[in-house]
Amino acid sequence: MADIQGSYDDLFNAVPGALSALLDEGDAGASVAVFVDGEPVVDVWGGFADADRTIPWQRDTITNVWSVTKTMTALCALVLADRGELDLAAPVGRYWPEFARAGKEKVLVRHLLAHTAGLPDWDGPIEDLYDWPSATARLAARTPQWEPGSTAGYHSLTQGFLVGEVVRRITGRSLGEFFAEEVAGPLGADFHIGLPAEHDHRVALAIPPAGRDEDYVAGSSSGKTPPTAATRVRLRDGNSVAWRRAEIPAANGVGNARSVGLVQSVMACGGTVRGTRLLSRAGCDRARQEQFSGEDRVLGMPIRWGLGYGLFDHTYGWGGWGGSLVVIDPEARMTVAYVTHQMREPAEDNRGLEMVMAAYDGLKGLRA
Repeated sequence: MADIQGSYDDLFNAVPGALSALLDEGDAGASVAVFVDGEPVVDVWGGFADADRTIPWQRDTITNVWSVTKTMTALCALVLADRGELDLAAPVGRYWPEFARAGKEKVLVRHLLAHTAGLPDWDGPIEDLYDWPSATARLAARTPQWEPGSTAGYHSLTQGFLVGEVVRRITGRSLGEFFAEEVAGPLGADFHIGLPAEHDHRVALAIPPAGRDEDYVAGSSSGKTPPTAATRVRLRDGNSVAWRRAEIPAANGVGNARSVGLVQSVMACGGTVRGTRLLSRAGCDRARQEQFSGEDRVLGMPIRWGLGYGLFDHTYGWGGWGGSLVVIDPEARMTVAYVTHQMREPAEDNRGLEMVMAAYDGLKGLRA
């Protein structure tokens, strides 16, 4: 069996076992963390950080988690809402006046978080994703594709700029700066939206699925929707220095399972972790307020959207292109995070769910 590093409670030994099995099956490297009551009961990693499998995955190895980043962006908005600085039911134009045109006057902040704003497609060049003023000006000029709030369509790249610009207008800080100073910093979490150069040596670049190369393109997670202007991000784009340096708060957060699990444990534990309070229990509960239930017109599958998170029975969270995933269970006060740089085809990828089920096996013993 593949060697697994780190630590875990013996009740949760199914989790490192599941990770070892995935590495035996051919995955290059990954990390998994399970937090209960804000404390890690699993913090493990294994495999390699490079495609040639010469550099071992280390405790501090970090990688792009793609759309798991959306949970971090949502948390920032929820923190501001909890402080009374952001009204989730207000028109976006209250905070971003230039946005309130071309049929977007009735777009509410909650529509941005729930993928119902009608602005799912990125219609500009990849290079404009690296230029915040250009990206947000482009979105401010757009006309919604549907009546805002009437239906949902996954805003794969645009959500981060939309929510992030609202955060910037309120705080005077970029989303990445706000997250670093108000969330990651107080918690001591090694997660970054806009990665400084001094961390580059720790980054495990994404590896395409078997039979694919770096021109592998992000598409619908269901495989039903062909790539559009919203999804023409190639793997080589995501592996570039320009991508890491930019702030793309829907898709370019960099961290590991430990940091993802730690941050989102705030949501599982009523707003406070290890004595650090980021928001109230009521502020956490907002995330689970259903905004849409039905078929997402971009993903092509049934989904329930809360405020910035996908809702799944009594849990919530979200996954990223390539397999990374975070799931939050506030009833169990548990968060499960799986972070990998080894991509698989979406239709064939259940790795994150395997980690979640393994964590629940441990939870049964812990609560017995």
